[in-house]
Amino acid sequence: MVIPAALVFIPVGVLFLVSGLIINFIQLVFFIIVRPFSRNLYRRINKTVAELLWLQLIWLIDWWACIKINLYADAETLELIGKEHALLLCNHRSDIDWLIGWVMAQRAGCLGSSLAIMKKEAKYLPIIGWSMWFSDYIFLERNWAKDENTLKAGFKRLEDFPMTFWLALFVEGTRFTQEKLLAAQDYASIRSLPSPQNVLIPRTKGFVSAVSHIRSFVPAIYDCTLTVQNNQPTPTLLRMFSGQSSVVNLQMRRHKMSELPETDDGIAQWCQDIFITKDAQLEKYFTKDVFSDLDVHQINRPIKPLIVVIIWVCLLIYGGFELFQWLSVVASWKIICLFVFFLLIATITMQLLIQSSESHRSTPVKKPLQEQLISA
Repeated sequence: MVIPAALVFIPVGVLFLVSGLIINFIQLVFFIIVRPFSRNLYRRINKTVAELLWLQLIWLIDWWACIKINLYADAETLELIGKEHALLLCNHRSDIDWLIGWVMAQRAGCLGSSLAIMKKEAKYLPIIGWSMWFSDYIFLERNWAKDENTLKAGFKRLEDFPMTFWLALFVEGTRFTQEKLLAAQDYASIRSLPSPQNVLIPRTKGFVSAVSHIRSFVPAIYDCTLTVQNNQPTPTLLRMFSGQSSVVNLQMRRHKMSELPETDDGIAQWCQDIFITKDAQLEKYFTKDVFSDLDVHQINRPIKPLIVVIIWVCLLIYGGFELFQWLSVVASWKIICLFVFFLLIATITMQLLIQSSESHRSTPVKKPLQEQLISA
């Protein structure tokens, strides 16, 4: 049943705001009193704390919108998922690709230690962006002179990471849209590159830097190709809040880091070749309805996200009741003003989260074309 998203904003927004602020405060406390003395102990604690927030978004996918994920992978990849550090190389077609990645990380047992390289604006998002900052996400300014050192420092911090982690990298640099595809095709024609049809041209500098700095302690790259099933609506946060389901196809291929070229140019070309293969795979799927030659596996929804949300709801109801009793001694107009203000903040918080995920709000197309894409 489809429900107007606006009707879900307030209750989910209140839940997310209250629990998120509590989680952010707990993260801040441990960041101050634990991290200066033991970074690894802080990371272990933060993994559990962050999951108490992030599992709410997993619940939205699994239990509210009931989005189905078809995973295509071989037996070796399935066996090693969640048991080794990995760099995830992903195409970026929808507004919730990052959430699909979180779902897979949760199934693999490393949701709280899943990381990503993101634009710096994300860390200023209320609740979710702050929790990412506390969790050692790497934030870039899209200025290579500054980002090169930021990446080196971020990769250096991962050397002694005490748990299995996934580091996600969207090398296209922005979400796929038809406008950006046209710009990428123009750029490809200027540089005599293969013209893409279903992906954007990868920006390889960040990928080369990642491989060069982490290949000594990260044994694998998970090459992830994602798309929505044919004739299914593209999932967005708005559709998720409305309870609209969809089916997502995800292929994960494991590549040994040791098999990648040693030179920067060779690594960049390897990345470009991967995206040429992705493009051909997606074209075959859209024209012939054949997505992958690997076995498909159904990703069942776990009970843990549902339990976490139920516990948060119970705590919120109890806390709200106690707060109402305490405020009952205050003039009624003050209670009403406080209540309205709180609902307004919760609604704005959810609106910011949704807007940040929308494709049309991602990096705009700029001129000249040479400035849109970073070549190898």
